[in-house]
Amino acid sequence: MHLRVGDLVLSIGQMGPDFLLLQKPVACPPCHARIWLSIDGREREWDVHLPNGIHEASRRVEIAAA
Repeated sequence: MHLRVGDLVLSIGQMGPDFLLLQKPVACPPCHARIWLSIDGREREWDVHLPNGIHEASRRVEIAAA
C-alpha cells in the first residue's frame, strides 16, 4: 500500500476511512494524490485529496475524496 504524490512514492502503514498513517512522512502542501492498494493479488488505485497536506512531524494524513 502506498501513496503517490507527484514523483514521490510514500509507504502507507495503516489506512482508515478519512486518514492514513505514513511510514516516513515528508513535508507536502495540500494537493491531490493517488493511493495504490494490493490485497491477495488484486490491485486497486484511486485519487484522493490531501486537504491539509503532509507534515514531517506527523505520520497521520487526512484524506478526502478527490
